[in-house]
Amino acid sequence: MSGKILVIGDMMLDIYCAGKVKRISPEAPIPILNRNKESKFVPGGACNVAMNVIASGHEACIAGVIGRDSYGDTLLSILNTAGADTSAVQRADIDTITKTRFISDNNQQLLRVDSEDVKDIAEKADHSRILDDIDRLIDQTDIIILSDYMKGTLSADFCQSVIMKAGEKGIRVLADIKDPDITKYKGAWLLKPNRSELNAITGMSVDTSEDIEKAAGFLMEKTGCDYVLTTCGSDGMVLTDLHNSHHIRSESRTVYDVTGAGDTVIAYLAAGLLDGLDIDSAAELSENAAEVAVSRFGTTAVSMNHKETLVFTNGCFDILHAGHIRYLQEARALGDRLIVGINSDASVRRLKGEGRPVNTAEDRALMLKALACVDEVYVFDEDTPLELIKKIRPDIIVKGGDYKPEEVVGKDFVEIYGGRVEIMPFTEGKSTTSIIDRIKNS
Repeated sequence: MSGKILVIGDMMLDIYCAGKVKRISPEAPIPILNRNKESKFVPGGACNVAMNVIASGHEACIAGVIGRDSYGDTLLSILNTAGADTSAVQRADIDTITKTRFISDNNQQLLRVDSEDVKDIAEKADHSRILDDIDRLIDQTDIIILSDYMKGTLSADFCQSVIMKAGEKGIRVLADIKDPDITKYKGAWLLKPNRSELNAITGMSVDTSEDIEKAAGFLMEKTGCDYVLTTCGSDGMVLTDLHNSHHIRSESRTVYDVTGAGDTVIAYLAAGLLDGLDIDSAAELSENAAEVAVSRFGTTAVSMNHKETLVFTNGCFDILHAGHIRYLQEARALGDRLIVGINSDASVRRLKGEGRPVNTAEDRALMLKALACVDEVYVFDEDTPLELIKKIRPDIIVKGGDYKPEEVVGKDFVEIYGGRVEIMPFTEGKSTTSIIDRIKNS
């Protein structure tokens, strides 16, 4: 479903200067970068949040301050081209914030140079004018995100004015926070610090999940927010409310660059909520999006949407037979890509009993991947594939003819965003159990 998200915060431009390193300087023990002619410009800060909102399939409006300089021109051009509403962007006599990274040919970051004047931005930002723009836009806004990098845009009084306006309209405010002055965020619906920020803001230990829960509880008590979502890097995230905590584990994924991962989290959390997900499921979606973000180099907008029709099915697939092949081919014919979830060995034993599986999960996955109709295979350890379905967000779930649609795991979830379930008839006389029985009898 479509929805508009208003992103308010510190706008900046990330610049990537790439080149080759062939030698060390004779003047100092530093590498010499033979720079390429062209630099790469990417929206950063609140702008990266807006770009991720757009990539999620929702409308983004952004409010903040940039300079009347060429970097400001570049930033506006990129945002407008992406489809962001920039009517609430204020231009002032400041230098647009930039973060320039010098990158070697193996994607190694050699140096980052920041250009910013926090005091200048705080003094020259016309907060009353931005509030006027928010008044103009708020009736078309579904969720507000405050993206606070502490660069001068979000003063305490300004944030409180925004939160008050949102409260009067019943609009949830999600705040990506850094400021130890937590009165700034009082009344927000959800606060999102990372682990080190939670420690700095509360002064409390955050070494364990229990520590994080206590610190998050303190933050909720002091600000009156409903939720605290603490991002913990490779340890996942902890979502805390007044009654309990939900630890969202991170999938194993190669980490190339954590730049902007927090922006991806807050954007996809808002997107999930607008898609009708509950807070736990929206947080899981945002964790999945962040995992994609850190697997790429540099600031990036993560697209979890796909124009292709994604088909999902699952099973043990213990002994691959002709019935399986026909079933998978017919499932693949329903869309552009077929993803198969298979039960882990432990999961198969729980479902089928001792002596199963005959083939290990590694062997089963290898055989399935060899089929032209199968695009990807994932192994899940739970008894059902629900958590995997939430991460993949398929358009179609396919199950065999012995199921009724209402019995299919994940049906309610995919129908939230317009997906559906298809029941595919099995080939008569073809089953793993019958094959095993014939082998035993022979």
